[in-house]
Amino acid sequence: MQKFNYHSHTYRCGHAEKDMSDEEYVLDYIKMGFEKVAITDHCPEKNKIDKRHDMRMDYSQKDEYLDSIKKLQEKYKDKIKIETGFEVEYLPGEEDNIKELKEEVDKIVLGQHFVYDDNKNLKIFRIDMFSDKELERYGEYIEKAMSLKIPDIVAHPDIFMMGRNGFGEKEAEVTRVICKASEKYNIPLEINLNDIFHKTYRENKKLNTDSIEKQKEKLYRVYYPCRQFWEIAANYNIKVLYGIDAHFRGQIPLFNELILLANEIIGEDTIKKLNFIEEL
Repeated sequence: MQKFNYHSHTYRCGHAEKDMSDEEYVLDYIKMGFEKVAITDHCPEKNKIDKRHDMRMDYSQKDEYLDSIKKLQEKYKDKIKIETGFEVEYLPGEEDNIKELKEEVDKIVLGQHFVYDDNKNLKIFRIDMFSDKELERYGEYIEKAMSLKIPDIVAHPDIFMMGRNGFGEKEAEVTRVICKASEKYNIPLEINLNDIFHKTYRENKKLNTDSIEKQKEKLYRVYYPCRQFWEIAANYNIKVLYGIDAHFRGQIPLFNELILLANEIIGEDTIKKLNFIEEL
């Protein structure tokens, strides 16, 4: 089992478990035998660009958030290594603000949930369909962020499938852009387990105890991980890790089952070709 996880959220983002404390997440990780975790909640924005409700902490919560994680670092230092972090999106013009956040924490996860359109409006995965040009921009933003050494990890690089109708040549082209940058800048790509969790064990926003075989029957609904993306990624000399992307009770204890389901989607032959890291 992977003994670390660098993608985890808190109630402050507004769309995670509202009554689950930071400490409860840590205790779940300890019970599961994790040796190292980073809490990487959705970053606050100094310039309010993402104006959606319940998508990220307010800037006024930043210091309290970091203080909470640091207290847990000390309290559980003999049981688990805990790092501070943020999940950020790269946007042109926001480089200084993102780098300012980077200087305050141990880990930065790049989770590119949106891009600008030609009119500088946000195009958002889960809400909008992406044109070919906007999909190209997604790849360009990730490449630029890596060139600036912003992220330690690129989360769910295949999340773009939520804004497309299928995987074709344009999707393959953008996949290659991301993988080439990952290889060049030596920044790992994450196989994200969150969409699997929501389409299987947390189906219809309620936890279920269906067998793993029953869960496999639901995988056709999953957007990411995307099998074709990882088949291409396996041809590059890149580092890979799993990310729980924890938001809810019951998610962390299902880590091993979610990996099995991810591997089912990607295919064991491809999984064997990927270079999984043991530490970061």
